[in-house]
Amino acid sequence: MKKMNLKKGIPSMLLVCGMLLVTDKMALGQSTNPFMETYNTPYGVPPFNKITNAHFVPAFQEGMKQQQQVVAAIYKQRSVPTFVNTVVALEESGKLLSKVSTVFFNLSSANTSPELEKIAQQMAPELSKHSDDIYLNAELFKRVKAVYDKRTASKLSAEQQRLLEKTYKAFVRSGANLNEAQQQQMRAINKEFSLLTLNFGQHLLAEVNAYELLIDNQADLAGLPESVKAVAAASAKQAGKEGKWRFTLHTPSVTPFLQYSENRALREKMYNAYINRANHDDEHDNKKIISRIVALRAEKAALLGYNSHADFVLEESMAKSPKEAYDLLNGLWDAALPVAKQEAVDMQKMMDKEGRNEQLEAWDWAHYADKVRKERYNYDAEALRPYFQIDNVREGFFKVVNKLYGITFTLLPEVPVYHKDVSAYQVKEADGTHIGVIYMDFFTRSSKRGGAWMTSYATQSYENGKRVAPVVSIVCNFSGPNGDEPALFTADEVTTFYHEMGHALHGLLSNVKYRSLAGTSVPRDFVELPSQVMEHFAFEPEVLQFYAKHYKTGAIVPQELIDRMKNASKFNQGFETVEYLAAALLDMGFHTVPAGKEVNATEFETSEMNKYGLIKQIAPRYRSTYFQHIFASGYSAGYYSYIWSAVLDSDAFAAFKESGNIFNPEVANSFRKNVLEKGGTVEPMDLYKAFRGKEPNMKYLLKDRGLDKAL
Repeated sequence: MKKMNLKKGIPSMLLVCGMLLVTDKMALGQSTNPFMETYNTPYGVPPFNKITNAHFVPAFQEGMKQQQQVVAAIYKQRSVPTFVNTVVALEESGKLLSKVSTVFFNLSSANTSPELEKIAQQMAPELSKHSDDIYLNAELFKRVKAVYDKRTASKLSAEQQRLLEKTYKAFVRSGANLNEAQQQQMRAINKEFSLLTLNFGQHLLAEVNAYELLIDNQADLAGLPESVKAVAAASAKQAGKEGKWRFTLHTPSVTPFLQYSENRALREKMYNAYINRANHDDEHDNKKIISRIVALRAEKAALLGYNSHADFVLEESMAKSPKEAYDLLNGLWDAALPVAKQEAVDMQKMMDKEGRNEQLEAWDWAHYADKVRKERYNYDAEALRPYFQIDNVREGFFKVVNKLYGITFTLLPEVPVYHKDVSAYQVKEADGTHIGVIYMDFFTRSSKRGGAWMTSYATQSYENGKRVAPVVSIVCNFSGPNGDEPALFTADEVTTFYHEMGHALHGLLSNVKYRSLAGTSVPRDFVELPSQVMEHFAFEPEVLQFYAKHYKTGAIVPQELIDRMKNASKFNQGFETVEYLAAALLDMGFHTVPAGKEVNATEFETSEMNKYGLIKQIAPRYRSTYFQHIFASGYSAGYYSYIWSAVLDSDAFAAFKESGNIFNPEVANSFRKNVLEKGGTVEPMDLYKAFRGKEPNMKYLLKDRGLDKAL
């Protein structure tokens, strides 16, 4: 579970387009557009050096046209509907559209521009209509349903059955069974929704980029580490304000400021700016967008016969129903809230000890948590940073997965990239067989949305018996290099890197036949298992030997410092768990609102948090107006999934630990074969039990968080 982990934060239009997979020949006479021809690049990666903004709209339009032609050929054919001539044919349609969509939406998230934002506004309703034209096509659905109705007698393989079921459900859940009037209503909802989610994300990015806290008095920097001050000075210089210190709402800037700054008034100012993003009743305000999104989702769910959007979403999850998700969240809330309240008492004592005669507030929490941690455990997180140099952390991870799975990573310096800070690597099996390519994009910039995520440019599948290799990417917002000093990660950034690389392994090691079932094409509450299980490896003693080396001396991090970190690891877990659970409960609250009920975003948020007794010193990890996971990504009624998967990952890592060797080849091979390679071809719990031999036990999660004694 990560604070700013937007890991699968792909725009909803791309999620729709993710199924629109292709085989059509490229249109003649358009060879000047890179999307219209076969990529002549190493391993078939996108030719970023040749792609310009002018290429996107023509490629989108041609891609939609080509897929429409293929779809028409499918439903107009006279032959009896079969799995191959209908389901597989649909699965293989839309290659050009998928090709341009992956590049465009990934760039829109990782390296956007005003021109890209305008193109997104133009294409959103067109793509929505295109998707509806497929899934609301009565003749096409008739053929899909005919195949589905005969599934028990068709002698399909298990994977074919899964694809058939997924395809059929995609039509039904898109409204194929609705009458004509209802379908027109569905189209209107989808069209409006496509622009609302787009605007939400664009507003948030603009809001983050617009804010800065400028400091020109050195005394106001009291408490800040030299490394933080140096980055702030460099930021001011880059902004044309040399001689000052500039702090922004990007995570590498705001987080250390709130943690270390001794200036309480400035902490309050920074904190309030952070928690009120897109909440200023101006052109970037998201409250009305939220109200409309919630209403449209509820209306759509009701059209399809569900009590709420959450009921609609969770039907396809491991949880299956809102009740199951609520049961987990409420049980953990009851364990974590008393711990958080005691942590608040401890911090108040620290404030009193300093003679401040002030009450602990939300902008004090990170600051005094750090002070209590130092006093109680003699642990300073900044002391670890010199040992987490970016190149060493990356190479250390490569050694970890080499020991687990035998795979290797090789830098590809000649491969085109979309930004100078991006690097590409070839991933190979132990015998040299090509697995795929991964891009790594580490550093924060104004053209990149916040958080961290993994995404794909090409999804693994098989064509004509040959494996199509995936091309994946991880995108993060880490602290960059400062002058002659290399980029040095915090412990949290190391964890985030391991998390996103876990997602990447899920995409890279996929070994299924159909793209729609590959890699991360699993329920939200299962997709975080491969990512979160890798977090457990990051600070194991055997792993630290690989990468935790002082960037100047090369000395391995002292065991004493690691012991302090481990001893302090369960500290502040009440806060960490409660702020996460508050956001997950807020998500569920919004998405169990019935159709016809209008909500005011901030009033609803306040009401929900009061209902659960959230203390004033803690805000939900994501407040409504910047909750991008659920209002501009694919986690609506699904933010609970991080904690659901945490039950799985804690139990899964126990399998490695209990074997006596965290690199145990048998355990690693079982995890690869039963989880990483299988994608969505098997029910998630069946995959997990095939690996572990039993269902997961929550005791490992509670123990990891120090909450086992709170129950």
